[in-house]
Amino acid sequence: MSMIRDLSLAPSGEIKIQWVERHMPVLRGIGEDFRRTRPFAGLKIALSVHLEAKTAYLCRVLEMGGAEMYVTGSNPLSTQDDVAAALASRGMQVFARYGCSMEEYEQCLCEVLAPGPNIIIDDGGDLVHLMHTKFKDLIPGVIGGCEETTTGIHRLRAMDRAGELRFPMVLVNDADCKHMFDNRYGTGQSVWDGIMRTTNLIVAGKYVVVSGYGWCGKGVALRAKGLGAKVVVTETDAVRALEAVMDGYEVMPMREAAKIGDIFVTVTGCSGVITAEHFETMKDGAILSNAGHFDVEVDMAALNALAVKKYEARHNIQGYVLPSGKTLFTIAEGRLVNLAAADGHPAEIMDMSFAVQALGAEYLAQNRGTIAPGVLDFPRELDDAVARRKLRAMGVSIDTLSREQEEYLGV
Repeated sequence: MSMIRDLSLAPSGEIKIQWVERHMPVLRGIGEDFRRTRPFAGLKIALSVHLEAKTAYLCRVLEMGGAEMYVTGSNPLSTQDDVAAALASRGMQVFARYGCSMEEYEQCLCEVLAPGPNIIIDDGGDLVHLMHTKFKDLIPGVIGGCEETTTGIHRLRAMDRAGELRFPMVLVNDADCKHMFDNRYGTGQSVWDGIMRTTNLIVAGKYVVVSGYGWCGKGVALRAKGLGAKVVVTETDAVRALEAVMDGYEVMPMREAAKIGDIFVTVTGCSGVITAEHFETMKDGAILSNAGHFDVEVDMAALNALAVKKYEARHNIQGYVLPSGKTLFTIAEGRLVNLAAADGHPAEIMDMSFAVQALGAEYLAQNRGTIAPGVLDFPRELDDAVARRKLRAMGVSIDTLSREQEEYLGV
C-alpha cells in the first residue's frame, strides 16, 4: 500500500513525467530494450533517489524490464508529491511525501526494504545502511545494488574497507557518463537555477564562494563565472586547489572567504564546512546554500543557536538575525539547493545518469551469484555504450580506429 500525499495530484505529475520522457532518448531506448528482454522479471527493486519526474521515468523503465518497484525519495524536501502520485496511480508502490519528518523519512525507507529487495538503487547510502542494520535477515536475497552519489560511495568504501559490505554495489557515480556530466554540467546548472529562482537576485558582480572543487564544484564555479560573479574557491585538497587557481579563480581558506562572500555554495560531501566561526565574520545579507548530499555542510545547528531571531524571508529562504544585528539567509534549510529549491538536473543530463543506473542494475541481474560482495566499478563497455547512444540521439558521429591504428595503440 503506497504512502503518498494525495493521489488526486497524479495528472500534474504525469505531465511532468511525459515532458522528461521526451527529453531522455537514451533511457527511452533502454526501456524499449527492456520490454523485449525483461531482465528484472521476478525481481524486486528498492529505489531511494530524489523523487521528481526524471527519477519517476527511471522507475517506469525498470518496471518495463519486469521489476516489481518499491520507491521512496532520498531527501524529504526534494520529493514532488504530484510525481509520487503519478507513479502510485499506476499501481507502483511509492512511499514518499514532501516535507516529512526524519522519523517519517526513515519509515518510508523501511517500507521499501521490508518486502525483501533483490536489487537496491541508492542515493547517499541510506538504504544500504538500513539493510545492514535493521534488515540483516533479508541480505541473502540481495543480488546487489547501485549507488548514485559521491557521498554514498564514501560510505560504501568505508564499509568495504571494514569488511562489512555483504553484497556487491556498483559505483554508478564513478561512471564517466555520470560524474563528468551529471556532477559538472547538471549540478552547475541546477544549483544556479535553484538559487536564482528562489532569491530573484542577480549573480553578476557578487562574490560567490564555492566550497569544494571536485566535479560538482567545478560546474558550480564555471556557471557562476559565466553569470558574471567573482568566484572564490575553498579547498582542503592541494591538487584541486591548484587546479582552481589555474582555472582562474581566487583560492583562500574559508575564514578569509567568509568575510567577502555574498553567496556561498558548499559542494564537499563533508560536514562542518561553514561553522559558527564563519557566521560571525560574514557580511550582513550573505546567502548560504548547500549542494552536497546531506544537510551537514552548513552548520545549521550552530546558526540556530547563534540567532536571536529566525523568520521566513521569502518562500524557502530563512533569515537568521545574529546578536550583532546582521542577518544571514539560508536556502532550503541547508538542504540540497538544486532539488529542494528547484527541479534538479536537466533531463538531458539525467538521461545519461539514469541510463547508467538502468544498465548497472541489468548488469547485476545478468551476473547474479557470480559477483563477490564489495564495491564494483561500473563496466567500461557499458559506459561506452551509454556515450554512443547519447551521441546518436544528438545526431553526432565520431571516427573509428582502423585496424592499423588499433595495432599501433595495442588495443
